[in-house]
Amino acid sequence: MANAGIVQDGDPVLTRAARPFDLPAEAEEAREVITELMDAVGRVRQLHTFGKGMGIAAPQIGIDRSAAVVFPPGAGTEPIVLLNTHVAEASEDEDEQYEGCLSFFDVRGLVPRPLSIVVAHSNLDGFTHLSRFTHGLSRLVHHEVDHLSGVLYRERMRPGVQPIPVEEYRGTGQRWTYS
Repeated sequence: MANAGIVQDGDPVLTRAARPFDLPAEAEEAREVITELMDAVGRVRQLHTFGKGMGIAAPQIGIDRSAAVVFPPGAGTEPIVLLNTHVAEASEDEDEQYEGCLSFFDVRGLVPRPLSIVVAHSNLDGFTHLSRFTHGLSRLVHHEVDHLSGVLYRERMRPGVQPIPVEEYRGTGQRWTYS
């Protein structure tokens, strides 16, 4: 993914909290970052198909700002744009599923995540909205919100659990399952 312009593991921008936008004053800068994120998604999609959906955060393209986009699974879905985002509420109910990350794409990690989260995020006018996400979409959004906080999924894995090489992972192209 490095050849698609994705910052790779070890770069300090991935482990720092991203700077929030002062909205609406910095709305134009936020639009530019969103455009750069969308361009990066286009480059990444030329290299890999994402059956579970995908997301990317500004730090992953070397921009220290609180912006991310998430594409739910399925063709033709509109991206979810997240600015100045944080998790406002998380369910106690969790599950553990494998996740990948564009910044260390050669492994997959078994990550526990809440089955439902409420995310506070701003629009370009500076108004804060609350959005609830469940199951796989909760997992995708939470992963990107973590990036904006400087948290990589390895930090969420249970003690003693290690990522596995992508060659050992058998879920490529399959959606996460929920009962």
